[in-house]
Parts: sequence; C-alpha cells; structure tokens
Amino acid sequence: MSRISHIDLDDRNLPPPTPEIEQERKVAIYDLIEENSFVLPARDDRTPPDGPYHLGLSIRDKRLVFDIQTEGGEKAAEFHLSLSPFRQVVKDYYQICESYFTAVKTLPPSQIETIDMARRGIHNEGSRVLQERLEGKAEVDTDTARRLFTLICVLHFGG
Repeated sequence: MSRISHIDLDDRNLPPPTPEIEQERKVAIYDLIEENSFVLPARDDRTPPDGPYHLGLSIRDKRLVFDIQTEGGEKAAEFHLSLSPFRQVVKDYYQICESYFTAVKTLPPSQIETIDMARRGIHNEGSRVLQERLEGKAEVDTDTARRLFTLICVLHFGG
C-alpha cells in the first residue's frame, strides 16, 4: 500500500495560525488521509519497506524535512529539501489567499471566482515544484502534491 495513512505536522515553534490557515490545514490533512498516492522508489539498490506510511513534516535548519515511517514505526526514509524553490510560490499563494478571503466577505461571486482561479493556478505551480523536488525520493500524484503543498504553506506561515 503506497500511501500515507497518518500525518504529523510539526508546527510547535510557529505562531498560532489564523482561523483561515487552520481550516486549510485541517482540510488538507483530511483530504490527504482519505486519498493519496505516495511511493518510495528503491534507492541505492535498497527496496524501501512497504507502506502505508506515517509522514512527519517539519522545517529544521531552514530545510523542509520529510520523515517517513511504516505503521509499525520502522524508518522508511528521511529527506531534506531546500526551501528556496518554494519561497516565491508560497509568498504568491499567501497573497492571493488573503485577497480571496477578503473577497469572499465583500465582492460579488464573479470577482471571487476570478481570484479563486488565480489561487488554484498558483497552488498548481506549488504542487509542480514539489513534485520536481521530490523526484527520485518519492513519487506523488498531482492531488497528493497539491495537499502536501498546502501543508508546506502552513509550515512556511510561521517560518
């Protein structure tokens, strides 16, 4: 079973999230657990243990850390990704989200839809960057990458 069955988001050292950010986080985790594809390829001629996996996501020493274990607690993999490739797209995503949250309160549906389309476009770009950065480390489908990108944004929020 090549999937994530549990997610631990290490946000202990981050400021409390806004209600909107907290909602985004909850939805992303729920959706990820419900449906995802997460495959650990063989590396250095070693076959990784079978999933499902528990995924720990954190930021340590300005790097994004994926800590993957089996359901039995066996270490499956750990890799650290530079945050640099994510900085601009995360910044853009937060700016468009702020516009979206404001628009929902004050603008007509047609304008909200336009902002939401832009938000989805930036979100897609973030998931594409994540899939590129995970190449050779883990294979994820587009929906899984989108949800993981949301969680990366949550960690960036205070980082």
